[in-house]
Amino acid sequence: MTKVYKVHPGILVEYQEDDETLFALLDNVTWDEWFNSEDAEKPFQSWSNKGNPILEAEVETIRKAFTEAPIQSQEVWAAGVTYFRSRVARMEESKDAGGGDFYDRVYDADRPEIFFKATAHRVSGPGVPVRIRKDSTWNVPEPELTLAINYRKKLIGFTIGNDMSSRSIEGENPLYLPQAKTYDQCAGLGPCILLGTEPLSESTGIQVRIHRGSEGIVFQGSTDLAQMKRKPLELIDWLTKESSFPDGAFLMTGTGIIPEGDFTLESGDEVEIEIDNIGILKNPVE
Repeated sequence: MTKVYKVHPGILVEYQEDDETLFALLDNVTWDEWFNSEDAEKPFQSWSNKGNPILEAEVETIRKAFTEAPIQSQEVWAAGVTYFRSRVARMEESKDAGGGDFYDRVYDADRPEIFFKATAHRVSGPGVPVRIRKDSTWNVPEPELTLAINYRKKLIGFTIGNDMSSRSIEGENPLYLPQAKTYDQCAGLGPCILLGTEPLSESTGIQVRIHRGSEGIVFQGSTDLAQMKRKPLELIDWLTKESSFPDGAFLMTGTGIIPEGDFTLESGDEVEIEIDNIGILKNPVE
C-alpha cells in the first residue's frame, strides 16, 4: 500500500500503513523548519522516524488543541479565474464598473491572475472565525485547493483554503482587489497538509456547505479538479518566476464554486469546505 502522510499543527503526523492509521509526534519541529528542510520533498519516512509514536486514544485530545493553521512565516498567495465558473462570476460582478472584459482576457491569456492574499497573522485555522468586512455588502467564501511550496519552489503538499472575498468592493472597481481580498481574518487554512510532490488526481472533489443557524444549509456546491483550466505546476511556475520564498509559501488555486449573486454571507454562518483525501475545514463567520 502507498503510504499517505498528513501533518497537522503541533506537529502531529498521521500516516496509513498496512491499512492501519498510525500517528506520531515530531519533537521540536516547527513549520518553518519543515518547509526549509530537504526532507519535506521526500515521502516523510525520515521525519516520521524522528517522532515518538502515540496511542490512538491520545490523538483526539491532541487534535482538539489544534486550532492553528499549518503556517508560521509562510506567505499566502492566490490565483484567480482558473475555473470557467469563476470567470463568469467575476465578469458579472464587475460589468457595471466596466471591468468585466478584463476577466475574459485573463481566462484566455498565458499569464494567470496571481495576487498576494495574507500573512500568517491574518489566517484562521480550523474552528477559528473568518471575517467579512464591515464596509462590504456582498461577501462569499471561495473554497480552494491550496498548494504548499517549499523554499526550493517545489510542491510538497496540499491543504484546504478559504479565500474570503468582498465581491461588492471588487465589483465596484477591479483596482480595489487588494482591499476585497486582504484584511484581518481574510483566509481559512487547514486542517492539515497532505504530503505529495505530484498534482492530485483530476477526479479530486471539492465541496462547500454554508450553515446558517436554524435554517441549516443555505448554500452548497461541488466541483472537481478536472474543471480547472490552470494546473498546479503551471501556477507555481508563474508565482515563483521572479520571487523567492525563503520560508516557503501557500498558493490558493482558485475556485469553481461561487454562490449566485443574491447570496451573501452573514455573521454567525459556518463555512465547511471538504476536499477529497485532505479533510474538512470549518470556520464560523464574524
